[in-house]
Amino acid sequence: MQIITDYQFVKDTDRGATAAIGNFDGVHLGHDSVIQLAHDAAPDAPLGIVTFDPHPREFFAPDAPPFRLMSSAARASRLAKVGVEKLYQLPFDAALASLSPYEFAEKVLHKGLGLKHVVVGADFCFGKGRAGTAADLVSYGEKLGFGVTIAPLMTRSEKTVSSTAIREALTQGRLRDAAAMLGHWHRIEGPVIDGEKRGRTLGYPTANMSINGLHPPAFGVYAVLVDVLEGPHKGSYHGVASMGVRPMFGENKANLETFIFDFKGDLYGTPLSVALVEHLRGEEKFDSLDALVAQMDADSARARDILAAL
Repeated sequence: MQIITDYQFVKDTDRGATAAIGNFDGVHLGHDSVIQLAHDAAPDAPLGIVTFDPHPREFFAPDAPPFRLMSSAARASRLAKVGVEKLYQLPFDAALASLSPYEFAEKVLHKGLGLKHVVVGADFCFGKGRAGTAADLVSYGEKLGFGVTIAPLMTRSEKTVSSTAIREALTQGRLRDAAAMLGHWHRIEGPVIDGEKRGRTLGYPTANMSINGLHPPAFGVYAVLVDVLEGPHKGSYHGVASMGVRPMFGENKANLETFIFDFKGDLYGTPLSVALVEHLRGEEKFDSLDALVAQMDADSARARDILAAL
């Protein structure tokens, strides 16, 4: 998949795509349906996505709590897996935010990216002050010469499939509900970073990963599926992970610590993809390290049973 980051300098060979427009945070089933509509609208054209980095919400409210379901790199990886050929990942800055709805359609979509057809959700808003609607885009497309399809909102069990609904499910530890909307397990992706190395002294060496900038799921212990994405240990594994601030050891920055079953090897710096399958329990502070280890043994046994049944 090709990633294009400047709409003002697009090569002729990168024009003429059909593209779905949106933030695509989580790349959930609603997003999948929009992407499929984009493909169906012009099957012979390259399939593209127009999205933004940073997320507009991060631009307008930089001090707000983290809300993203996935990093830009994880989003790009997921979009490539569903067949996207061109990712127009546009920097969202003051200049882009100042464009009127018509200027966005003309300067970015038409003259800049040279799109043949675009697909947006029924609730799509764009341009300065989010003043433009999906219906406005249809009108602009007719004038400028590109097609527009409006995708209906997807519902599941009488609830709209959305990144907001997925965040709510994750916050409540409802992993399978989140997965039903995503179409896949919710995953945390990134490199293994240095930790305090306490786990190895307890018989549970862990691979630590940052969740900085991401919406934090319910803190606690999870049964997880682990994909080592590169290196000599590349492959898929089962494990148990702790998400949170580790109250047993004072005040700490929230992260994800994963113990991979039956694994030996150095993973520092290696990118992992950790799928959260089931929330086993919340975070706890134990009276002793022996009590903590006993609970970790019980958590591991339960996680093994859950993952073996998948």
